Amino acid sequence: MPVVVGSALTALALSGCGMSLFFPVVEESTPVPEEVGAPLEPFYSQVLRWDQCGEFLCSTAKAPLDWADPSADDIELALIRQPAEEEKIGSLLLNPGGPGVSGYDFVASSLDVAVPEAVQDRYDIVGFDPRGVGRSTAVSCFEPAQLDSLVYGVAPGARGSNAWITGQNQLTHAFGQACLARTGALLENVDTESAARDLDMLRAILGEERLDYLGYSYGAYLGTVYAGAHPDKVGRMVLDGPIDPSLGEPQLTLAQARGFEAALRSYLATCIPAATCPFQGTVDDAMAMVRDILDAVSRNPIPSTDGRAVGADTLLVAIAAPLYDAQTWPALDTLFSTVLAGQAEFALTLVDGYYGRTPDGSYSGNLFEALRAVKCLDYPAQNNVAVMREQGKALIDAAPYLGAYFAFSDLSCLSWPFASENVPAPITAPGAAPILVLGTTNDPSTPYQWAVDVASQLESGILVTRQGDGHTAFNKGNACVDTTVEQYLLDGVVPTADVVC
Repeated sequence: MPVVVGSALTALALSGCGMSLFFPVVEESTPVPEEVGAPLEPFYSQVLRWDQCGEFLCSTAKAPLDWADPSADDIELALIRQPAEEEKIGSLLLNPGGPGVSGYDFVASSLDVAVPEAVQDRYDIVGFDPRGVGRSTAVSCFEPAQLDSLVYGVAPGARGSNAWITGQNQLTHAFGQACLARTGALLENVDTESAARDLDMLRAILGEERLDYLGYSYGAYLGTVYAGAHPDKVGRMVLDGPIDPSLGEPQLTLAQARGFEAALRSYLATCIPAATCPFQGTVDDAMAMVRDILDAVSRNPIPSTDGRAVGADTLLVAIAAPLYDAQTWPALDTLFSTVLAGQAEFALTLVDGYYGRTPDGSYSGNLFEALRAVKCLDYPAQNNVAVMREQGKALIDAAPYLGAYFAFSDLSCLSWPFASENVPAPITAPGAAPILVLGTTNDPSTPYQWAVDVASQLESGILVTRQGDGHTAFNKGNACVDTTVEQYLLDGVVPTADVVC
């Protein structure tokens, strides 16, 4: 299973905003002057022309395809904005995570989930699709039926065997080559460092001297990378559920295996006493049963009526998706009950929602493609199968019930057209304004320790802890967290010490 980076929402409904009729320009931005080289000046000085689209304003910015060669070609970045209702503090840029989740749709369809009304009143709320994602110039790879074979396919042979590894590598190689053929040079330039440079350009053309930013999950990682590259441009920045930039993929995968296993334990502890729970006995008994179910579908995938099947990788995503939020845990009762009855449809519905697959078999976005493309540029992969197997043993030691199904994640990037040149390292952002780093103690996707470490690495990091379950902390009903963040964003109140809520 690839690393599940995660997002503030596990699935986002497409908004009608993108399909609204566009009207004449209603506003134009006033870029702030920036001292940049001549090749970059046209990008930093461009004027955004905002069109009315439904209840929002929408625009498109141009960015260099390759920041190292800005005159060669350019790409488009899609933006959506809700203007402040009251006296404006500035523009608050949002990123919901992924990589691959649409920030445009996040604002268009889930604005109240993204930020509370008090913040909406005082900021222009700006969503954007990063390079490679959604309505921006996007990564494109397979047709839907081909993508189904990758997302829901089952490689031949026993998991971890030579035949299974060969089958996985052949499929991912074909996927990478299709991405290259359909995406072209963009595929080499969707790394997070390039997205952070886009973010700085957007700040300038929105007319902001400093970047006010709220990033969830991978969006928090993007904000961390931005702070490291532009510490003097950091304004009020909130990083919710961050990823530790000093870790490579093996360490990230191991921590996530532990995190999802801990979250599964929490779910089972609440499930077992209930009459509707498909499990009995102790939590350990139930955890062993979950592992047995994964082992069983790995050997014998459950067929569905549409020709797809639920194997172990598909089932793991179906289990993981509801674990992002305790409010969606009841879906796991139905999931396990139906799988135990040999029924595939509910599991597929959960995975369809996670990846944006619609009932007609098409995909509403490009989450899977963008996630893979960004990950393969951000994290170096190694091709030593013996090392992969040793890492698999370490995963089982760390997470004995789920760990085996997080193993071999390097295979997803092993034959990618472009190798990662990124070297994981701590980001300190010396001289940056105070940055709030939010972590939830039982977050499955971005484990709490990452928030602790990111807050420690950043010279101006302040840790805000939410004690509880689920992914990310802000606007989740914890008054202590919400008050701390709102006072910081609205009034510039910086906590004098780390906050525990």
